[in-house]
Amino acid sequence: MRVMIAILLALELAGALSIAHAHDSWISHGGHRNTAGEWCCGEGDCSALPSEHVRVTPDGYLLDDGELVPFAEAQPSPDGAYWRCRRADGTRRRFFAPPPNS
Repeated sequence: MRVMIAILLALELAGALSIAHAHDSWISHGGHRNTAGEWCCGEGDCSALPSEHVRVTPDGYLLDDGELVPFAEAQPSPDGAYWRCRRADGTRRRFFAPPPNS
């Protein structure tokens, strides 16, 4: 039983690492720049935001913490998820959003 649990935990960890690597590969290797011209982003700079934590308003994307990301400052997300990337001081460096529905 313990061996089976260890195997299941190892498989779960491998899956989580592959997701993190996929994120790292498209964000950090995508040559993305924000509106200030800064390159984006390195490993650990970005985190996924569940769609229920983001509201689309007439002015942009309103995040649960009250931050408003204007549409002009958002970049299409290749994986269809919301991602917020931050600088070391916690300010937003880049925001990725799913492409709008046609």
